[in-house]
Amino acid sequence: MSDKEQPELRRQHQPKKRHPIRRFFKWLAILLVTVLLAGTALFAYYAKDAPAITQDDLQSGGSSIIYGADGKQLTRLGSQNRTYVTGDKIPQQLKDAVVSIEDRRFYQEFLGVDPLRIASAFVNNVTTDSLQGGSTITQQLVKLTVFSTKASDQTLRRKAQEAWLSFKVTRDYSKDQVLEFYINKVYMGNGIYGMATAAKYYFNKDLSQLSIAQTATLAGMPQAPESYDPYKDPSKATNRRNQVLNAMVTNKKITAQQGAAAKATAITDGLQPKESHQSNDTTDLVLDPYLKQVIDDVKAKGYNPYIDNLKIYTNVDYDVQKQLYDLANADGGVFTNNLMQTGVAITNPNNGQVVAMLGGRKLGNVRLALNRAVTADRSNGSTMKPIMDYGPAIEYLNWPTSEPVSDTAYTYPGTDIQLYDWDRQYMGQMTMRQALVQSRNVPAIRTLEKVGLSRASTFASGLGIKIPSTAGLSVGIGSDVSPLQLSAAYSAFSNGGTYYEPQYVNKITTADGVDHTYSAAHRQAMKASTAYMITDMLKGVFTSGTATAANISGLYQAGKTGTTDYDSTTLANNSALNNTVRDSWMAGYTRHFSVAIWTGYDQANKRGLAGSEQNTAILFYRQIMSYLAEKQTNTDWKKPSDVVRSGQELYIRGTQPAATVTPGSSSSSESQRNDGSAAEDGSAQNSSSSSASSGTGPGAESSSASSTTENQPGTGTGTDQGQDGTGTGTDQGQGGAASSSSTNTGGTGGTTTPPAESSSNSNNQGGGQTP
Repeated sequence: MSDKEQPELRRQHQPKKRHPIRRFFKWLAILLVTVLLAGTALFAYYAKDAPAITQDDLQSGGSSIIYGADGKQLTRLGSQNRTYVTGDKIPQQLKDAVVSIEDRRFYQEFLGVDPLRIASAFVNNVTTDSLQGGSTITQQLVKLTVFSTKASDQTLRRKAQEAWLSFKVTRDYSKDQVLEFYINKVYMGNGIYGMATAAKYYFNKDLSQLSIAQTATLAGMPQAPESYDPYKDPSKATNRRNQVLNAMVTNKKITAQQGAAAKATAITDGLQPKESHQSNDTTDLVLDPYLKQVIDDVKAKGYNPYIDNLKIYTNVDYDVQKQLYDLANADGGVFTNNLMQTGVAITNPNNGQVVAMLGGRKLGNVRLALNRAVTADRSNGSTMKPIMDYGPAIEYLNWPTSEPVSDTAYTYPGTDIQLYDWDRQYMGQMTMRQALVQSRNVPAIRTLEKVGLSRASTFASGLGIKIPSTAGLSVGIGSDVSPLQLSAAYSAFSNGGTYYEPQYVNKITTADGVDHTYSAAHRQAMKASTAYMITDMLKGVFTSGTATAANISGLYQAGKTGTTDYDSTTLANNSALNNTVRDSWMAGYTRHFSVAIWTGYDQANKRGLAGSEQNTAILFYRQIMSYLAEKQTNTDWKKPSDVVRSGQELYIRGTQPAATVTPGSSSSSESQRNDGSAAEDGSAQNSSSSSASSGTGPGAESSSASSTTENQPGTGTGTDQGQDGTGTGTDQGQGGAASSSSTNTGGTGGTTTPPAESSSNSNNQGGGQTP
């Protein structure tokens, strides 16, 4: 072989090089096939677990079922008399409107999904600020039937199952049947399901009687029924209706002239008055305030209770809820007239569950009415004292229940505003226990001043009550608080110091059978010793304090009353408010229930609580707690190991007197206590106590400048202003207050009004004021 032939031979045996573009497409094809196979396998894996879907499921309403604490079904959310209309009775005009706005290629889809629609929605959502859905009518029907709308549930698994079920529905049912199911199932706002029901609700017409404008209004609502509600937002409802009309014109279902004429029609044309819609279902009326909070709670968890076909397990005790409703609405009950209002919350101290609540009384057949149990726009008066004053004093300053406090003339620091008690009298030196039980204002504010607003606000925050940063010392005798907040806060005193956030729902089962369980968030809000010592003092409110009318023989309970007076400006503008109070509260608890009650008038600047009305909260509480007493074991609280009882008083271990003095006896030896605590300004707190003379009658304590009264409150049946008793003594001021003398003669005078402290609650007076 010649040298010239050898290179030619080598060239013939060399492999041909493939073109790089051809190699790229080869590997791309392999990759696409691999992805397709993997996607198909994943789709099949997800689809095999898709829930079953039957014709009954597709025809059923989308409302959620509500269960009580005992697991029994109570009601459904939504209309109970849904009008189901078959396909042959659905006007073509409505079908055209729905298809035009929701799924223009509906009749051409053979898979139940629309790839072009999905791709278009994807591009739109990436390139513009507006969101566009890619779901077909069939997919929406499937979602309404077996899946929730919760954002976290929109997973790849769910989307695969939704697509598979949409394909099955398309295979098993005709397009007209699918449209029938959809039109009858969609949520239309205001508890209404199905467009036939909505036609009656909004326009009092059959579907066949609707105008083009009215038809377009209904067809546009399902995507956002709350937003497109013509009652709530006529402007948004109009814009949505016009979108539907434009889509119908584009889809050649109506002419441009018809569309223009319909758009010129007012959204209110033919719309029924909102107030004409009433519910007469007794169960729903009884549950109304609780249901309102459940709906908000479920929505906050990411679900739509109106369209997600949920099973919602609540903590409501229907028997208690019914009792609340019946007591509040009874003729001839403790309420003196039909205009007087109330808000009540009952919680379980041991887990935070909301047992029952009352949003008002004599409300008629209105659904989802104002819930006064959760409205925090009225001052809670002296029920704030354990939360802002004495609880923090025990928690941070280690005060015993015998801590000497001064009920003497007091002016708010930096002002010329004098603080008064309900009787405009001062009782001199007394113990913290006596001051709390008898609901004296001045000792409470002096206590708050020593604790410091910052620490007291922190303590209140731990109990779910936020104190405004601009608040002054007057918050120690009242701040804007709801009955639910108060009930939850007092629950912490009952259970040993743990605050539970109020909880309505304990479990939600979605339409695909998945259970989601919930428990109340909680935190340690105070020491067990603080909770026990406050409870021990508050027991006396029922036996010798301001709530003797609510005492239940033998029942272990603790609680506090509260009232708020009018400021001088309001009284000057309306003299009819003289001798009345703005609000009256009663909060009390056992080991098993915590009850908080507000009573008053909605238009408080026009009418106040007069005479016996001021005692209504106390009497209503007694009715409620008497009923609850039958549902619980009568259990007393157990004293923590770090609390020491000396006579009738309680001390933090290590701060108790060196020698025990029997209450009521005299002793020549004085006991000293130095707890080493300090106020926020860094000054030390030292206190001493010695034997004192005894008073006569409830609330009649006497003191001298050299000793601190240790009298225990006497027994009696009166409440604040109805307690008779006499006592004289010289009051020794503390904290730089000038000394003064006063005589308490009891009596039955009306309420009094102190000067207002700027915009604060200085006008809040002692609790339970009754003539």
